[in-house]
Amino acid sequence: MGNFFVGASLSLVVPFMSLFVEELGVRGHMVDLYAGIAVSSSAMTAAFLSPVWGSLADKYGRKPMMIRAALAMTFTMGGMAFVPSVFWLIVLRLLNGVFSGYVPNSTALIASQAPKKYSGYALGTLSTGVVAGTLMGPLLGGFVAQSIGIRNAFLLVGLFLFIVTLLTIFYVKEDFEPVAKDRQLATKDLLAELPHKSILFALFLTSMVIQMSAHILTLYIRSMGQTDNLIFASGLIVSAMGVSSILFSSHLGKLGDKIGNHRLLLLALLYSFVIYLFCAWAKTPWELGFLRFLFGMGTGALLPGVSSLLNKLTPKEGISRIFSYNQTFFYIGGVVGPIMGSAISVHFGYHWVFYSTAGLALLNFFFLLFSFRKYLGVREISAG
Repeated sequence: MGNFFVGASLSLVVPFMSLFVEELGVRGHMVDLYAGIAVSSSAMTAAFLSPVWGSLADKYGRKPMMIRAALAMTFTMGGMAFVPSVFWLIVLRLLNGVFSGYVPNSTALIASQAPKKYSGYALGTLSTGVVAGTLMGPLLGGFVAQSIGIRNAFLLVGLFLFIVTLLTIFYVKEDFEPVAKDRQLATKDLLAELPHKSILFALFLTSMVIQMSAHILTLYIRSMGQTDNLIFASGLIVSAMGVSSILFSSHLGKLGDKIGNHRLLLLALLYSFVIYLFCAWAKTPWELGFLRFLFGMGTGALLPGVSSLLNKLTPKEGISRIFSYNQTFFYIGGVVGPIMGSAISVHFGYHWVFYSTAGLALLNFFFLLFSFRKYLGVREISAG
């Protein structure tokens, strides 16, 4: 529930960010640029701070880091309802990234406590919450913004995050035993002890590619001729992925436990490559919505697949730090993706955003395939 609300709260603003930037006085092609900056600035600061929070989580527990993140974001996200200009919008987005970290610490908490042979199912079920929240949030955001206004939508986000804070304090339990000081590993020593570092790096890159997708769908949908109920329509199309992710994510996690998470990850990347190409060829908003529904099946395999493999390759005492580094790459994708998408759309058109993302997914597939074949056998990956 916590991951669902956090995911929904952060993604709820995506469908109308471009329109909110316009409302704050930005005009012309600069709307794409500032909307991309507003979306990615939170990820930029989070990328730098995530390893710090991961190190503290390994020392003091994941639950305290989750409470800290949810409480701080209550104010940074809710405060966006009162910004007078795009400058203060970006400032609050930057601060929001500074205090983030709920999702990676919840993932590390589950990964550290679930039996490794069931980690795919456990993390797949957990990712159902965050993926569903992230992808259903735009639908709720589009409805709320169109019904009561964009600024009131930010107040609703703050309320959601306050509920997450209370849920985490009273209902999340953690069986955490601090590692004795003489057994604590410095990050440098932890990385030195890890086998097959190339596998970890390949998985980090996969997380980055997952996040490097277009964040300018509202303007893309408008370019297709959708003008009536634009915010709601774009929210509905973005959220189509959430429905399929809810339906398939936990089942795909179970499948990964049976056939190997590495195999499922490779298949999901190929599948994503094909769907991205079809998205570039979409002619109507509803074609795009149907394709995003199909794409949710691939997303439902990618996120738990990466998390499960990281869990199997990482010692328990350093799992929060490894997940924080993975989250750093995820955030870097969130920084590069919107800016790249905005630049490509301005110079080459919206269709090329999907062509570029398809190319990244294919390159990632070959890099992972090479890493798996060179460094690990099938049994070793599957067994962890």
